[in-house]
Amino acid sequence: MLRLAYSPLYTQGISPSARFPRQRYVMVREALEPAVQRGQVELIPPRSIKREELLRVHTPGYVQGFYEGTLSEAVQRRIGLRPWKPEFVQRTELLMGGSLAALEELAAGARYAGNMAGGTHHAHAHQGGGFCVFNDVAVTAQTAISVLGFRQVLVIDLDVHHGDGTATIFEREPRVTTLSLHGRRNYPARKPPSDYDVTFEDETGDAEYTETLLEVLPELFQTHHPDLVIYQAGVDALAEDTLGRLALSQAGLATRNRIVYDQAEAHDCPVLILMGGGYADPLSSSAEAHAEVFLEAARRSCS
Repeated sequence: MLRLAYSPLYTQGISPSARFPRQRYVMVREALEPAVQRGQVELIPPRSIKREELLRVHTPGYVQGFYEGTLSEAVQRRIGLRPWKPEFVQRTELLMGGSLAALEELAAGARYAGNMAGGTHHAHAHQGGGFCVFNDVAVTAQTAISVLGFRQVLVIDLDVHHGDGTATIFEREPRVTTLSLHGRRNYPARKPPSDYDVTFEDETGDAEYTETLLEVLPELFQTHHPDLVIYQAGVDALAEDTLGRLALSQAGLATRNRIVYDQAEAHDCPVLILMGGGYADPLSSSAEAHAEVFLEAARRSCS
């Protein structure tokens, strides 16, 4: 059984007027309901992250500014998701805590676990950005190595946007290896180097993308010998995505997921799945692709 952290506040904590497709969380939850009924997926309530857990990667001033509501207008605009509702702080705590709850499932012996949110890779140590307040990729990776006894973490970031915050946070941390496959011309404009970066031109399709991933991943596993994978499984590489610029199909994304999971299983490596971006028109295309990320892991968890 695949255990996934989920809360209705993932949607309700974002203002309806915010420029963000908040309904995708509800749509993915609905898409997974048959698997929940079959006993393939179990939804677990996320816990609220503690401030000291955020401080493992984020600066005290930034954390304090978020909680006290004193972040500058410029920082708030960089993050987006405005106007911020009173529930937004609680939502942020639950989103971050949901990723830690999934990580704890892996530390207890699960092969796969995930958060039906998260993948907030644009948040840097000192500031957020791109719909990301804090960086759950970084917090879970740091927690894994400093608290839970994992030796080497491989971050596989397949969101169409570069994982700039994760890259800067771990630029001097040899126990965390960062890989980002992303669109060359897409957000953010400044892309600080990950340990491994692969860029794609606009309209890149299934064949080139999956062939490249098959070339890159085996070498990383063989070189770094990770004992934990954090999979930022954004689906904004879909052709229908309004912010993506690439041209992958549903089948191409499903192949991408299988490649990641096959490599992790070949090296006996548990996988933490974080949702990442998805902004398709229609939004149901993103929801379908997000659901398939989790369903493939659920099928493997039950085998």
